[in-house]
Amino acid sequence: MGLRPLEGYVVGITADRRWSEQAELLKRRGADVLHGPTISTLYLADDEALRAATVSLIEAPPAYLVATTGIGIRAWLEAAHTWALGGALTAALGQAKVVARGPKAAGAVQSGGLEVWQRSPSERLPEILDLLRAEPLAGRRVAVQEYGTESPELTGALVEAGAEVVSVPVYRWRLPDDDLAARRLVEAACSGRLDAVTFTSAPAVHNLFLIADRMEAAGALRQAFNDGVVAGCVGPVCGGAARDAGIEAPLQPEVGRLGLLVRALSDHLEHRRRTLRLAGVSVVAQGSAILLGDQAVELSPLERSVFDQLAKRPGVVVSRPSLLRAGWGSATTNGQVLEATMARLRRRLGPAAPALQSVAGRGYRLACDPVPAPSPANAGEGAQYN
Repeated sequence: MGLRPLEGYVVGITADRRWSEQAELLKRRGADVLHGPTISTLYLADDEALRAATVSLIEAPPAYLVATTGIGIRAWLEAAHTWALGGALTAALGQAKVVARGPKAAGAVQSGGLEVWQRSPSERLPEILDLLRAEPLAGRRVAVQEYGTESPELTGALVEAGAEVVSVPVYRWRLPDDDLAARRLVEAACSGRLDAVTFTSAPAVHNLFLIADRMEAAGALRQAFNDGVVAGCVGPVCGGAARDAGIEAPLQPEVGRLGLLVRALSDHLEHRRRTLRLAGVSVVAQGSAILLGDQAVELSPLERSVFDQLAKRPGVVVSRPSLLRAGWGSATTNGQVLEATMARLRRRLGPAAPALQSVAGRGYRLACDPVPAPSPANAGEGAQYN
C-alpha cells in the first residue's frame, strides 16, 4: 500500500467554470478540495454590443481575428447561431487571418470551421501584437475577441498602427455575488490549512486579493503564498498576474491546460514527501497523511502542524513556544492544548510513537533512526538520517 500523489494535501479552487472537473482530477490523486470561487462568468449572448459587433463584422469582414479564449470563440459562434447569423459569421471570419492566443483558442477556432494562421507560443498578448505589427494594418479591420475583460493595451496599439479595431465582448468576469466561500478560502490559506490554491485565469488571482483586502488580510495571504502555499496557475498569463500580486514563485505548466496544471501540482507537492525511520518503523509523511509501514493514518490540522515542525529538523529540540506559534498562532496559548495534541499524535503514530520525545524544560524532538551502514560497495558515504 502506498500514498497517492496528492493524498494528505488540501487544495483550494478559485474557478467557477469547470471547477467540478478540476476537483475530480485532484481527488483522483488523493487531494481534499476546498472550493472558494473568486470569479463569476457572465455570458453576453443577449447583449446588444455583442450582436452589433457580429453584424458589423458580417457586413464588413475583418482582415484579422484575434481569438483569445476557447470558451469565448465557442460562445460567440453559438450566440450567432441563435440569431440565425451563424453561417454568415463563419463565412465572414473565414476571410480573416486568425491569430490564436493559445491551444484552447486554436482548438475552438478549428472546431468552428476556421483556420488558424498564427498561434502565440506563450499565450501572451504582446506576442500577438508583435505578430500583427509585422502585417500591413493601416486601414484594415481587426476583430478582437475579448477574454472576460477589455484589452486597452492591445486595442490601443492596434489603433496606433492604423487598424480599425472591432472589440467582441462575449463574456465578462466579475466578483461572485456571494463571496463567503472565497472568504473561507482566504482564511484557510492564511491559517495554514491549505497546501495549494489553483487559478485558471488572471482575474481569479486579482479577485482573490481584492476579497482578501476587504478582509484586511491581503498581506497575510501574500505571506502565506510566499511561505509555502503553492499558487498553481494554469499558464503564463495567469502566472504573471500572480507575480503582479506579489506571489514570488507561482507554479505554472508551459502550456495552459487544466490536466497539465494538476500534474505539475502533483509533481511539485510530491517533493515535499518525507521518508523517516522512527523507532524502527518506516514512516512516510505527506501533508496530513502518514504511512506507517503499510498502514495509513490521517492527522488533524493541529497534529500535522506539530509533526511538520518536528520533522523539518529531525533530532533537534523544538521549543514549546515555537510549536504553539505554528499551530495556534500564539506562544502564550495554554500549554495544556499542546500536551493534549502530543498525546493524540502519539496514539496516531502507534509503534513509531517512542520517537516523539519530550525534553524536560525545553520542548520536543523527533528522534529518527540512522540509516543502516553503507555496504562495502558504497564505502566512503557518510551516515545519513532519513
